[in-house]
Amino acid sequence: MKTFVSDISKEEFPITDKVPGRAIHNSLLQLINSDYPEFTTKCNLSISELNHYREKYITNFLAKEERGLNELEQTVLASLKNQTNINPAIESDQVIASTFGQKVADKVATFGGSWTFIISFLSFLVLWICVNAFWFLNKGFDPYPYILLNLILSCVAALQAPVIMMSQNRQAKVSEIRNH
Repeated sequence: MKTFVSDISKEEFPITDKVPGRAIHNSLLQLINSDYPEFTTKCNLSISELNHYREKYITNFLAKEERGLNELEQTVLASLKNQTNINPAIESDQVIASTFGQKVADKVATFGGSWTFIISFLSFLVLWICVNAFWFLNKGFDPYPYILLNLILSCVAALQAPVIMMSQNRQAKVSEIRNH
């Protein structure tokens, strides 16, 4: 795993956590410079170190504005620090109650949009064609042009499409509730 050394703490972090100094807003850069005067736009720090200074900046800003933080502002700061959502219902995905049908629709949509489904379905199609073309020599179960296979594919598409639409509608409602 590739790493880098932070110019602030001199600790090693994964390269995916690297934030270049040139990407930091001037107000945050000034705050960092108050603690580390040698830090410039050519230096690097980790995202966790940057988040620490973001929290410090917000705390300082709110303290100047209000001369103290109220309970809501402290909750917001805590959620920023812990990287969690403020509303526990959003965190636990219990924004709206799910019926049995909605849960099934979500599972079908999740499976229907996965590589597992695509690979297994392609394997099924290849197996169907090979068995009918080579084993039964196009004289048995479902000879070419595979009319039974076409019927099965049409039925799967006819059932899967509305179920996926139901799941998308439910996810849209969840997003709408989260945004309000």
